[in-house]
Amino acid sequence: MLGGTVSFSSRPTQDSDEGFLFTLYAANREGELATWGWTPPQREAFLRMQWLAQRRSWAALFPGASDHLVLMEGRPVGRLLVDRGGAVWSLVDVALMPSHQGGGLGTRVLRELLAEAGAARRPLTLHVLQANPARRLYGRLGFLDVAPARPEEPYVAMRWTPATNAG
Repeated sequence: MLGGTVSFSSRPTQDSDEGFLFTLYAANREGELATWGWTPPQREAFLRMQWLAQRRSWAALFPGASDHLVLMEGRPVGRLLVDRGGAVWSLVDVALMPSHQGGGLGTRVLRELLAEAGAARRPLTLHVLQANPARRLYGRLGFLDVAPARPEEPYVAMRWTPATNAG
């Protein structure tokens, strides 16, 4: 799909991006909700409720996080939300539209973030669903589980440290 070097740009999110951000959130949850047997209006209402709750939670937990759209040819295809406010940076969210997953764009976005964290000598942490395929990507990029994953917990914490991932 993308082939060769994956080029992208980014820009800070704006109020006018709310529609895209909701579409991105919903697109990445379509598969799980399709199995629930809900009508489209029920799914939409549930997704809006969850999206608003997530936004409020992240705003409270990461008030200084930088929120950027990932752009290809000037069009939004994803999001990168990073809190760079402490000694340890947090990758709060990275998401791509399903049509842009699996072609190397996510790897490129993350490699640029890791280069920035490395230059700043800051570790980077994230939380990911244990069953999320992106967890393998994080592992390939040098993220390690902070503690052994516990089967009863849906998320696992991972950490990338520049001293152990130079180069």
